[in-house]
Amino acid sequence: MTDSSPHSETARSAPDTGSAERAVAAVWRIESARIVGALTRMVGDFGLAEDLAQEALVDALRQWPVDGVPRKAGAWLTAVAKRKAIDRWRRQERLDERVALLAHDLEQEQREGRDLLWDPDAVDDDVLRLIFISCHPVLSKEAQVALTLRVVGGLSSEEIARAFLVPTATVQQRIVRAKKTLSAANVPFEVPSREERAPRIGAILGVLYLIFNEAHAASSGPDWMRPELSDEAIRLGRVLAALMPQEPEVHGLLALMELTAARFGARVDRHGDPVLLADQDRRRWDRGRISRGRASLATADALGRGRRAYGLQAAIAECHAVAASVEETDWERIVLLYEALGRLSPSPVVELNRAAAVAMATGPASALLIIDQLSSSGALHGYHLLPATRGELLRRLGREEEARSEFTVAAGLAGNDRERSLLERKARGAQK
Repeated sequence: MTDSSPHSETARSAPDTGSAERAVAAVWRIESARIVGALTRMVGDFGLAEDLAQEALVDALRQWPVDGVPRKAGAWLTAVAKRKAIDRWRRQERLDERVALLAHDLEQEQREGRDLLWDPDAVDDDVLRLIFISCHPVLSKEAQVALTLRVVGGLSSEEIARAFLVPTATVQQRIVRAKKTLSAANVPFEVPSREERAPRIGAILGVLYLIFNEAHAASSGPDWMRPELSDEAIRLGRVLAALMPQEPEVHGLLALMELTAARFGARVDRHGDPVLLADQDRRRWDRGRISRGRASLATADALGRGRRAYGLQAAIAECHAVAASVEETDWERIVLLYEALGRLSPSPVVELNRAAAVAMATGPASALLIIDQLSSSGALHGYHLLPATRGELLRRLGREEEARSEFTVAAGLAGNDRERSLLERKARGAQK
């Protein structure tokens, strides 16, 4: 039996079971893409790489509560997964050059005491390759998104299911089938040629956008935001911008993420509870991110092909970023941008956001007409922000009892603990 505890990682903390489990979850959330990417490069099989990483995660759940959390937890998981690869090949009697090279690589890394992971600020080609594999055209769009969120974003099947309003079993089936399809198609672990990148960039941008949205407002769990996911999405956006400098939507998405993430520091209070836009201390907004976001939007505009969906959303985020207050925000311009976005990329969520902007520009009564049309269509059935927005409009119109009912419905639909508490407080407030 191979010892799964790398000897170079002996300095540990000694947590209780609960804190160790939280540490495992945090490490997996942050490092899973790099771990799976590195393993895929080493073993040459994407499905096997994720299986090995999951097996290492199981070992961590068993050992860390007893032995403590390693100082370099991600490196620990990577080393354990490598050893499991060696064990698997040995059991299969495949003691070939690949086994010897991998074993030698692992032993040398541990002997020299080198960190098995990476500089978090460096461009990680393994992660980029992993994204292109996850968004390979042999997969359906649904499979591309689910697989990339799972292996790159580190989201659970339950979280992905909540994001797409589908059963968890459906997401699990998509992921399993996607891995089998990639294996059957013998998809290489590589960044495609320049000619092949263009048709695949749309799917990749869509995945990064969804990862960032999960960071902006977590679909479930105790925390309202997951900043580590936004950092990863933005980092990968910068990688793509360097790879495809003539693609406006890459710069548009990067601008959108930077400008939106600039507000993260003011979106929660010291207890981790949500702080809505009207109540945020704008002095806490990250001016560096705002500058970078505006620069990326200017780069997209300079390419001269007009703004598309991400560029328009970035322009909306820019309106918020440059305004001194909610009252001084150019709401008329935001409404126009949402109208353009709705024509270019129509969706009920865009209409919901347009309604919120209309409420600020011309008042809640006209916005309520838009919301009621959305409710009648059933397009956003089960989406908590629809009754939440309607409740806010009703409250502003003085229809307190109706507002209370809408906030109560919204709270029941919300998957995130912090957001649910906020909506419950609004329901109690509207009742007064």
